[in-house]
Amino acid sequence: MNAQKAEHWAGQRERGSFLLMKFTAGAVRVLGRRVLTPLLYLIVLYFFVRGRQARRSIHQYQRNLAAWSGRAELAPRFGSVFAQFMAFADALLDKLDVWNGRLGLDRITLVDPHGLRDHLHRDPRGQMLVGAHLGNLEVCRALAELGEKVQMNVLVHTKHAEQFNRLLGEAGASHVRLIQVSELDAAIMLQLSERLERGEWLAIAGDRVPLHGGRNVTVDFLGKPAAFPQGPWLLAGLLQCPVNLMSCLKIDGRYQVLLEPFAERVRWTRRERDEVIRGWVQRYAERLGERCLNAPRQWFNFYPFWNEHDDLSA
Repeated sequence: MNAQKAEHWAGQRERGSFLLMKFTAGAVRVLGRRVLTPLLYLIVLYFFVRGRQARRSIHQYQRNLAAWSGRAELAPRFGSVFAQFMAFADALLDKLDVWNGRLGLDRITLVDPHGLRDHLHRDPRGQMLVGAHLGNLEVCRALAELGEKVQMNVLVHTKHAEQFNRLLGEAGASHVRLIQVSELDAAIMLQLSERLERGEWLAIAGDRVPLHGGRNVTVDFLGKPAAFPQGPWLLAGLLQCPVNLMSCLKIDGRYQVLLEPFAERVRWTRRERDEVIRGWVQRYAERLGERCLNAPRQWFNFYPFWNEHDDLSA
């Protein structure tokens, strides 16, 4: 597939994500999860049947994960690709529970071997949490509402951030705010710095390259070169805040939120900045690969992540 012709993930999501969230948030309030479940599964089934590029992308991911890990049982098959789409449908349903305050702490296990949670509360200045589109980041946002009662600022590329904030507010989410960071100008940097000084958290995904003008770097991921954004690591260096990794995987019907320290500080000089950033991105990609092995079917990037020129038949 020609990388220039392949539609960017942000372009795909920008048109429909806000309307889909508005529809599903309203539908679940009116109909409830039990009634909505068959509809969402039908939507995902249609997505699977019609989405040749999405099927190819998941086939590619499963192939790379199996080869990189040496685990032949993870190699792609028709059933395994379809199972990944169904896992996405299940995650969508859980997102609806999050938006409507129906996902309680009794369904969430916090895995924090380094005591990072206590450290976050003791430190008067906020920190950055870097996640990925592996598992269900919405549950991490729910943790801010249900348990931590801290202000979580989720940095996103969508132009619909304010509309999303309104919908989150209508659903009762008072401790979560989306901030558009497609353009890191002086005003945004000042705002983020002020929020950190107030002890608020910044959360950003480390595995999505922004649509317009975003800096990225190509590193090894699952044994193949892939582009990752520089944004989280540039921000960490400019704001001089610690970086922690955050993931949320559904294991045996329960969500496990994992917090782990990653970088106390990201520092560089102008001359060595690119090399330092590449090093941090490579370390992040390696850790992300390890987490993929914990929940191989919960990788939800349905676009050509590696942009390889292949001829998959999936």
